[in-house]
Amino acid sequence: MVLNGQEEMKELSEDTSLQISVKTLIGIAVGIAAAVGMYYSLMKEIEVAKELPMPTISRTEFDLKDQMIRDAVMNTQKQVEEISHDVKIIDERLFEIQQNQK
Repeated sequence: MVLNGQEEMKELSEDTSLQISVKTLIGIAVGIAAAVGMYYSLMKEIEVAKELPMPTISRTEFDLKDQMIRDAVMNTQKQVEEISHDVKIIDERLFEIQQNQK
């Protein structure tokens, strides 16, 4: 059936035949084989990694990380104090502005 100068698409059924070249079929098979191979290779690497010993953390590394975290906390505390001071100043100025408007 022709509709507006173009052929209408046929419906798919059990009798529908597909025109696929041998080259395309080989390409699809190679792609699937590569994907399956990569999957099993990745699974094997994961199993090997699970059996490896946990890395040890030296006392020096632990102390350095601990000190870095403590410094970050102290720095954050100083910043909070500065922000709190700034908020108090802003609050005082806002109060003065409100008083002057009355």
